[in-house]
Amino acid sequence: MPLSIQNLASRLTFRQLQVFKAVYDLNSYSKAGELLGLTQPAISSQVRHLEQALGLPMFEYVGRKLYCTAGGEEMAKCVRLVFAALEQVQNNLAALEGQVAGDLRLVAVNTAQYVVPYMLGAFLQLNPQVTVSVSVVNRATALQRLNDNVDDLVIMGMVPAERPLTSLPFLDNELVPVVPRGHPLLDQMNVSTQAFLDSGLLVRESGSGSRLALEMHCQNQRLRAIPSMELGSNDAVKHAVLAGLGVAVLPKLGVLSELALGSLSIVTIAGFPLRRSWCVVYPQARHPTPIMRAFLDYVRQNIRRFEQLFLRRSE
Repeated sequence: MPLSIQNLASRLTFRQLQVFKAVYDLNSYSKAGELLGLTQPAISSQVRHLEQALGLPMFEYVGRKLYCTAGGEEMAKCVRLVFAALEQVQNNLAALEGQVAGDLRLVAVNTAQYVVPYMLGAFLQLNPQVTVSVSVVNRATALQRLNDNVDDLVIMGMVPAERPLTSLPFLDNELVPVVPRGHPLLDQMNVSTQAFLDSGLLVRESGSGSRLALEMHCQNQRLRAIPSMELGSNDAVKHAVLAGLGVAVLPKLGVLSELALGSLSIVTIAGFPLRRSWCVVYPQARHPTPIMRAFLDYVRQNIRRFEQLFLRRSE
């Protein structure tokens, strides 16, 4: 017979729920221990006490791999609601005192990782009780996370118009055609886009924002773009260009140091740079938390400052 709510509440602790959530999210006892500063036996003990209180196993090993049981999946739904409610209470109590406090979960696509750190400094000075976590992912993963509504805000370009998303554009993202020092195209006048594309085009993986922007440009201009190599990050593409493996179209902010040193150069080509906007994005159906509203207001109020900051860095 199931335990009464009173009996169950007396046998559960928030520490057990915290440990369960860490094991569930990380799918590992050892990683959960590292996250929480506990030994693996301590993690196992907390999970065991939780299982005894509930009368069902939460996790099981098949071979050497850890799996969550059906009971564990049900518990995970409950634990997410509990911690979301606690976070909301924390935010509401802070708001009553005229403060913004709690966790802000940001996701940044690869190209935006050069921008986000410069945005956060002043925001955290204004809101010292806010803790920010930033996950850097590719565009496809960012869109999936938006669909799953697992983060607070996503910073990305190329926001799909067909999805029910709210977006706040805040900064231009210039994509520039770059070649390594001494490349033959630098000695030519009036380089055509097709000649550049035919010089060993290095690109990100399919679905990335920078690649999509280039593909859309080529489609509109009826140009042929056949990649000679795909790489998994902008830094990987940049280093491949530096190694002389080909040419690429990259975010200007990501190659400023190399441009200053002369190890990379921008080729003057009609139609470039490609200009897109970085945006702060969240699902339209989501009601922004006080921390989300504080960050969105901060971005709106500082758009001009961001433009000036990154203009100076680009010069």
